[in-house]
Amino acid sequence: MLTPEQNERLTRVGPGTPGGALLRRYWQPLCAAAELTPEKPRRRIRLLGEDLVVFRTGAGEYGCVAEHCAHRGVSLYHGFVEDDGIRCAYHGWKYAASGRCMEQPFEPKGSTLKERICQKAYPVERLAGMLFAYMGPQPAPLLPRWDVLVREDGRRLIQVSPVLDCNWLQIQENTVDSVHTYYLHAHTLAQLGIPGGEFFYRPIESYDWKPCEWGIDKVLVYGGDRPEVEIRPPLVFPNILRIPQGPKAECLHWRVPVDDTHTRMYVMVFDPTAERSRPGPDEDVPIEILPPVKREDGEYDMTGELGADSKGPSAAVAFYAQDAMAWETQGEVFDRAEEHLGATDRGIAMFRRLLAEQIDLVERGGEPMALVRDPARNEMISFDSTPQWLQENANV
Repeated sequence: MLTPEQNERLTRVGPGTPGGALLRRYWQPLCAAAELTPEKPRRRIRLLGEDLVVFRTGAGEYGCVAEHCAHRGVSLYHGFVEDDGIRCAYHGWKYAASGRCMEQPFEPKGSTLKERICQKAYPVERLAGMLFAYMGPQPAPLLPRWDVLVREDGRRLIQVSPVLDCNWLQIQENTVDSVHTYYLHAHTLAQLGIPGGEFFYRPIESYDWKPCEWGIDKVLVYGGDRPEVEIRPPLVFPNILRIPQGPKAECLHWRVPVDDTHTRMYVMVFDPTAERSRPGPDEDVPIEILPPVKREDGEYDMTGELGADSKGPSAAVAFYAQDAMAWETQGEVFDRAEEHLGATDRGIAMFRRLLAEQIDLVERGGEPMALVRDPARNEMISFDSTPQWLQENANV
């Protein structure tokens, strides 16, 4: 368990908070690039407790600025996106993507006021049809070129969740909760007579977690009539899960804090079995909006009915709603002083220690783990399916 003070340090994400300072050292997804169109070239985004406007200029440059104009606080979302910036609808002050104030139409000739005004702005980069923002101190690290984002031998799909009503840490801790799949997913579906959870409906003989370069590796050893060692791809620090999606597809899940009590998930799916069109990293990628996790009666869609098609309910949608039930019903910000951890929670305890250590490191002026600064290393970052520690300990 954590003390209330420790829980605050790990969960709060706003400006000036210890946890928020750490998360701002990493590039975070803003939205899918295709969501900005010539007809609607701007979008409101709330990220890490800050209200932002992301836009695409007529010249094709992306910007991300604080929503409220530095002049009188009017929302720039209602402004005019021009070839070289965004202009406030109230008095016409115009800002470049860098936040520099370019024009103040009604100030006296020769006024230098605009030279002293700078709207808060964050760098934006586009990769694999996604827009990412960096909200931390300069110099910014490189935007990681994960293999799922830059491979050219298949197709990609971006999935976007509705906003979830809970703190991001409840979702990310689930990543190292290796045994929850048996009851929350497999047993639930079996009780309902719905196929799709058979893989996880096996005796679990042992489990383990080890720190790795990017975060935490996980292993489960299954028993029964199909004994198997399952290598689960890592928790990528601080808020990414890499996971298989089907027999050969891979995906990355970003658990993006909207604010302290809300989170949005972005999922990039890469399927190498799909038609090979040699997509580049700047392609337009199809977007799928995930269905709501609750039915009209307010109950969680544990059966996957909201994702049903001609073949029946979707196990994948059911898994997503089952997870959401577990995350949201812990409360908006789970009070970890009230929990009682067991042996199966060693991975969760490991992640919390790692998170606390990295927060402390940033507070001391250091650089946290899992940042990328070497361009040669960033051509494409892949994950070995068999962690080195497991190779060296074959009896795990």
